[in-house]
Amino acid sequence: MSKTFAHEPDASRYTLTVDGNLVALADYRINGSSISFNHTYTQPNQRGKGFAGEVVEFAMDDVEATTERRVVPMCWYVSDWFDAHPARGGLLIR
Repeated sequence: MSKTFAHEPDASRYTLTVDGNLVALADYRINGSSISFNHTYTQPNQRGKGFAGEVVEFAMDDVEATTERRVVPMCWYVSDWFDAHPARGGLLIR
């Protein structure tokens, strides 16, 4: 299984492809110094395999490494991800 993570700024999203097929994504919108993650999606036949969590983790790592922005978790999945990863709470807007 070959996984590829990507940031697609022109589409305002982070993606995960497996063996060349898009399996999960996290959409966002930038508003000044914040980045709002408003939608996370996994292909129905790929759900339950942890792909959404992987793409969200990749997105948070990228936001932290490449920007000074703070995250607004508008999507329930991203909000739940932060609940499960309290050590990453420094990325959240205060």
